[in-house]
Amino acid sequence: MHEKDRHRVILSAVQDRALVTVADLCALTGASEATLRRDINTLDGQKRLRRVRGGAEALSATPFVGLSGRPFSVNETMNIAEKQAIAAAAVDLCQDGEPIIINGGTTTFQMVHPLASHRMQVFTNSFPIAEHLLKNTTNTVMLSGGIIYREQNIILSPFDNDVTRNFYAKRMFMGAAGIGPLGLMEQDPLLVQAEQKLIGQAEELIVLVDSSKFANRASLVLCPLARIDTIITDDRLDDRTAAMLEAADVTLIVVPSGAAHKEGVATLPA
Repeated sequence: MHEKDRHRVILSAVQDRALVTVADLCALTGASEATLRRDINTLDGQKRLRRVRGGAEALSATPFVGLSGRPFSVNETMNIAEKQAIAAAAVDLCQDGEPIIINGGTTTFQMVHPLASHRMQVFTNSFPIAEHLLKNTTNTVMLSGGIIYREQNIILSPFDNDVTRNFYAKRMFMGAAGIGPLGLMEQDPLLVQAEQKLIGQAEELIVLVDSSKFANRASLVLCPLARIDTIITDDRLDDRTAAMLEAADVTLIVVPSGAAHKEGVATLPA
């Protein structure tokens, strides 16, 4: 990760919690402690954060409580080549004119680029997805109503009678914090509530996750594996996990790691 990207991750992280340790930043960036201490010193000198013993903190407290989980700006720097290939394979499943739902996330965001050559009816709760599609494509875009959570760049409503209930989708595309034998997992109750409403409006559920998500666990189960129609992931998926998905009757689409999907996509039918 380049210095500029590390600085962006560090600044985003200190806004997400009261104190971020050097160890936390090592996990987020993959850089060494020595490198991150230099980065913190640099940002402290620029008056962009405050250096403290063992880590860093924001210059001012975050005025609004956000959602659990890493910020969008942090996640979008991770496994980017895999996310692009996964998203391209997802768009290959779309046909012009179809109504689809794209749930907010850094992997689903990568769908916006191949969607530029399509004309779809897109419902999304993602502010950056909606903005990009409106500015750069001819797709019809509908946004859900609610509060914009800045760190995750997502729009969520606590109310049951929002516009979500009036949209039908052929397919819904979404990511996840983690996947295990119990199903898709998320970290925040409000996310679970909103995403379950969206899932209920779609005929097919297609999950876009790089292979690292199969090792992740979160505290909340969003939906069981049986509700998922298709999972698109990269070829670092292990055989045991592939067998688990096959047993759950989930169609698996595998894209090459770090390569454009056009070089070859393997589809393992359920």
